[in-house]
Amino acid sequence: QVQLVESGGGLVQSGGSLRLSCEASGFPIDAYDIGWLRQAPEKEREGVSCIRSKEGKTRYEEFVKGRVTISGDNAKNMVYLDLNNLNPEDTATYYCATTICEGSRWYQNTGLRGQGTQVTVSE
Repeated sequence: QVQLVESGGGLVQSGGSLRLSCEASGFPIDAYDIGWLRQAPEKEREGVSCIRSKEGKTRYEEFVKGRVTISGDNAKNMVYLDLNNLNPEDTATYYCATTICEGSRWYQNTGLRGQGTQVTVSE
């Protein structure tokens, strides 16, 4: 079955950290660019970061620069998103998806997407 499955979300205090995982099944994850997006209640979906593993290319949106690291492990068929210094505004459902990691609107052009993992940051 071709799918992406996210995990690693949870409840964390402000200033805390989480590692989100995106596991691919049915295809090699480095065959596609992979992006992490998020959506909070009553807010529009926004891109967080994306990676083109074969070229070692990464992109970070301005609001997470310095706080987030995206990485891949092809042997495990996984892409990770390390979130640091979290604040309540980071509360959202985080999704991974296939995309084209180029341009400022990459997060609006996604293909296969997982079900998401919830990140909740308390004060």
